[in-house]
Amino acid sequence: MPRDPREIQLEIDAARESLAATLDHLAYRGSPTRLKAQGRDAVQRFLTSTAGKATIGALGLLVTLVVVQKVRHRRG
Repeated sequence: MPRDPREIQLEIDAARESLAATLDHLAYRGSPTRLKAQGRDAVQRFLTSTAGKATIGALGLLVTLVVVQKVRHRRG
């Protein structure tokens, strides 16, 4: 039995609206500005956490040891 053209048009319109909503959502999720802000916030949260502070301290100690070793090696 053939379908009613109005019913087909309603289905097409609904599919079009659904696709538009999906594209809008993907554009929002892939927005470079939003991703940059989200990454910056994640880094700031890590650096202010206990683990982040410990990591920065360990990295500072490692750099200090490398510099001291190079200075000693040049003198010797």
